[in-house]
Amino acid sequence: MRADTIRTLATSLLLSLALSMGVAQVRAQDTVDEPGVTAVREAPEAADAPAEDSAEGIVESRRVARRLQEADGLADVTVTVRGGVAELQGVVLSPEDRERAEQLVAQQPGIERVENRVTLSTRLSDRVATATALALDKVGRLLAALPLLLVAIAVVGLAWWLGKWMGRRVGRRITRRNWQSDNPFFASLVQQLVQWLVLLGGVLVALDLLGATALVGAVMGSAGVIGLALGFAFKDIAENYVAGVLLSIRRPFAPGELLRIDGSHEGRVAALTSRATVLVTADGNRLTLPNALVFKSVVLNYSSNPKRRLEFTIPLDVEESIRNAQELALEALREVEGVLADPAPSWTVDAYDASGITLRFFAWVDQRRSDLGKVRREAIHAVRARLAECGVSTPRNIQYTANLADAPLHPAEEAPALAGMDSVADTSVDRDLDAHLAAEQRAHAGEDLLPAEDGADAGPAQEHEQG
Repeated sequence: MRADTIRTLATSLLLSLALSMGVAQVRAQDTVDEPGVTAVREAPEAADAPAEDSAEGIVESRRVARRLQEADGLADVTVTVRGGVAELQGVVLSPEDRERAEQLVAQQPGIERVENRVTLSTRLSDRVATATALALDKVGRLLAALPLLLVAIAVVGLAWWLGKWMGRRVGRRITRRNWQSDNPFFASLVQQLVQWLVLLGGVLVALDLLGATALVGAVMGSAGVIGLALGFAFKDIAENYVAGVLLSIRRPFAPGELLRIDGSHEGRVAALTSRATVLVTADGNRLTLPNALVFKSVVLNYSSNPKRRLEFTIPLDVEESIRNAQELALEALREVEGVLADPAPSWTVDAYDASGITLRFFAWVDQRRSDLGKVRREAIHAVRARLAECGVSTPRNIQYTANLADAPLHPAEEAPALAGMDSVADTSVDRDLDAHLAAEQRAHAGEDLLPAEDGADAGPAQEHEQG
């Protein structure tokens, strides 16, 4: 009897031990899913919580933990799910990994909210290991993309060569056929434009091969902002350059021509650079004007028309015959060297009062063959001499001065003197400024936008005289 009782107790003890070991094994399988990532089983909210809710939370935690374990850099992150709320804990190496873990968990079905308690690792060994891994990854990618990089460089080089070739051909074609055929700057501008457009196309193709097309938008946006800032900073320089381009295309003047710009600046054209227009004044000085000023101002070109009119006045006494004086003066003008017969000399009454009569005479000169100032001087001398010879007098109270006459005109006293001044008249083209003009043209030869051959046909400009 005692032996049976002992046997029964031993059997009961063995059964109890076996049941305890089985329960412990089941709990261990529920709490640990895979190495490195822990999915904590959902804790019941109350003692009477249904068993199926706890089982569902365990399954959800395992699924989320498996998703985190598959992601790089999230091996030390653990997740616990309670009532649709996922709590993340652990250590990562970068803020990007922390945000990525939260995003992965939030994308899982049944997760309503994520409490991200993951921290960044501060261990030096982890930082060094991460930097080394990134560097090795970059080097590996660069070596893998090296053949493609070489192809992209070859494409850019080919585009550069092709752009120069096409630019030269287009420039030569424009030089031969375009209405601006004798403007080398215009052809050069088109040539460079074609060259840079072809090069830009090659760069875009190279970036597309490298998969860096997104870089193009960033570069273009930055270039736009930088260009806008530079445009405001260098407004005057850009304005003068654009004005120089337009002046070189339109060419309202040629080298050697005499200009009056903005009513106060006068001189002969020496050069047109990309920034300024260079003139040589009547006294041999260099006058540099910004192209923007020249482009926007009123420009009076004295040399564009070969024929130019001169004028001067002669005073008479009130007793003199106007008709007789004008006939004598016109007859004398027709005999002056350099005065054109067509258009013929003319005259008008400029003033008439108690002090005397003032006659104004006009004559035309061909600037390609005669100098306006010299012809005007000889015309005044000839008219005065003819009037003096014929006894026509000027008012005694008027001091009349001209290039060769500094005293009142008195027939009895000055007719012999004027007759003695007769000599061979020099009305040739004035060459005094030619040396200064040539020196300025040589100094700006490398940047002159006006072709030198244009000035050869126009001839040297003549010195302008008021009066």
